[in-house]
Amino acid sequence: MDTPLDTSRDRPFSQTLRRLKDAGLRPTRQRLALGKLLFDAGDRHVTAEQLHAEAGNKGIKVSLATIYNTLNQFTESGLMREVVVAPGRSYYDTNIEDHHHFFYEDDGTLKDIPRDAIALSALPGVPADAELSRVDVIVRLRRAVDNQSQ
Repeated sequence: MDTPLDTSRDRPFSQTLRRLKDAGLRPTRQRLALGKLLFDAGDRHVTAEQLHAEAGNKGIKVSLATIYNTLNQFTESGLMREVVVAPGRSYYDTNIEDHHHFFYEDDGTLKDIPRDAIALSALPGVPADAELSRVDVIVRLRRAVDNQSQ
């Protein structure tokens, strides 16, 4: 009996291509290349600058403006989430499930916190002209100083 071919093994961009099409995005060369960098490595958090450097290291020639545009398009289409840790400082998260984050202020590391690890006992009333979209919690940390090394 014939078995269907696994096209994900035959074509290196097939998973990214499917994601883009499912999100309603045209699979341009740059979107495919950046999507492969972002989504093939599992869940991750990146800044535009980090992705720009990674793309350059892989020989992908793309401007920082294109990186920002692509990340914003991926976010608007639901492929990613933007996590704003400070004014003008955003990370892009490939994990789009509901969850929260630890943010290490001293080195800029962002780590996931499972949704059930934080319990909110109450939220303020939502204004009549709005509806709750989601709740994002960012727990800000500083790395502990090892007192023994002083």
